[in-house]
Amino acid sequence: MIAPGRSPGHAHWARWVPQLHQQGIHQLRVAWADLHGGFRSKTLVCGAAADDKASAALQTSLIDALNGGIGMVSTLLLKDSADRSAMPVFGPHALLADGMAPEWRSASNMQLMPDPQSFLHLPWAPGTGWLRADPVWADGRPVEADPRRVLQRAVAELRAAGFELHCGLEVEFHVYRIVDERAAAEDSAWPAAAPRVGLLHPGYQLLSEACSDATDAVLQIVRSTALGLGLPLRSLEIEFGPSQFEAVFAPTEALAAADHLLLFRNGVRQALRRAGYHASFACRPPFPNAVASGWHVHQSLVDAEGRNGFARGSAEAGSRTGGANDARHVLSDVGAHWLAGLLAHADGMAALCVPTIPGYQRLRGSVMAPCAPVWGFDNRGAMLRVLGSCGSAATRIENRLPEPMANPYLALAAQIAAGLDGLQRRLDPGAEVADPYAPVAMPTRSGEGTAAAARLPASLGDAVTALAADTVLQRMLGPSMSVVYDAVRRQELARHAAAPDAAEWEAREYFGRF
Repeated sequence: MIAPGRSPGHAHWARWVPQLHQQGIHQLRVAWADLHGGFRSKTLVCGAAADDKASAALQTSLIDALNGGIGMVSTLLLKDSADRSAMPVFGPHALLADGMAPEWRSASNMQLMPDPQSFLHLPWAPGTGWLRADPVWADGRPVEADPRRVLQRAVAELRAAGFELHCGLEVEFHVYRIVDERAAAEDSAWPAAAPRVGLLHPGYQLLSEACSDATDAVLQIVRSTALGLGLPLRSLEIEFGPSQFEAVFAPTEALAAADHLLLFRNGVRQALRRAGYHASFACRPPFPNAVASGWHVHQSLVDAEGRNGFARGSAEAGSRTGGANDARHVLSDVGAHWLAGLLAHADGMAALCVPTIPGYQRLRGSVMAPCAPVWGFDNRGAMLRVLGSCGSAATRIENRLPEPMANPYLALAAQIAAGLDGLQRRLDPGAEVADPYAPVAMPTRSGEGTAAAARLPASLGDAVTALAADTVLQRMLGPSMSVVYDAVRRQELARHAAAPDAAEWEAREYFGRF
């Protein structure tokens, strides 16, 4: 892994570039992950030219670009879900917020520094290579509002505490057959209309083998794409809703897990589009009876000796009596504190785990989705599902809050920040909630009586407000990302509120683009 702001050196690239032609690579995409979990890239030419002299010049140009960085406009970090800049960059009052580097002004460039270890030959794009890059400023300083950089900082802080976060991901998504691209020039708009689509399976037959066989051609593309990208895909499944599917990945370290999810989302959408299908990771497609998709994050801590930090040798005495069940019946003290931290920061975390307006329709207690910040043993209705048993290396916590459109770097960084806070303050998660959809009475701040039933934020606006008030999550984001994220989400909320047709707005902003 190349550290942000550093190049492996001219000599390395001089050895590396000639190998591209030998592998049949004619173009090279240098990509970076934006705020919305999509890749932005520039494509560099690396094939043979008309003669040896021209080919040598082409190679020299490519080597210089990879060593010195590829320029990309910095305002790409300020774009909302329709690619509209959410903050001013021109004029005397541009970007005066605390924490914003002066380089943001005037839409200046950042430099993309490629990591040669990330190289892939894209399985759906013949002759096309791919490199992930880290954005830096001209002097080599990392761009602190880069989402991947946020997770890198969080991972480093957790490592200093003696642990690594390992995550196994389950992501639901929809795939449709494209009936009409709706891409006529006279109908162009900003953003464009979503394509008209048809179902691939009727739904409401969870794990149906018949539906799996009927959609085998599509699943073959998804599988070959994932495996061609080197992703640890375990299974592809028929989900409950019409044209809904689920992919399950083996556990990996958090940064790798986030990289994998981005590669999967972007690769599957591109590969299926070439075959005439529309894949969408939007939480809820804009159709009657569509079933919302979730992204379930299985997580555990691994200590320096490689042991599961959540696993408990034997249940704590009295941890499971009379229905008031304690997390320490399964989880270690470390796991119980981590669980409590996730609960304590659930409201602010929602803005990072559920970053879209229709995503909050899912958090109303239906189709095994959470509606309250509660936990339970092997309970798919709870926000946090505790799995495993004493002595089991597979003991873990499943966070069922996120939606598939969440930026995985920010969502996983939030798990670390919240969990570490619980660990450092030795928070207690309280007893499990057997019925996560029943009203839950929570203690008041004074500890006397009860307040209103605890519920997750009812809207993106509520979640963004909660995130702004959560000092732990704000510190994790850092000053630059805090400002950018708040501005982008509030601009989206304002544009949605002003839209004459909210449903059409959501279809264009989310379903058509993501």
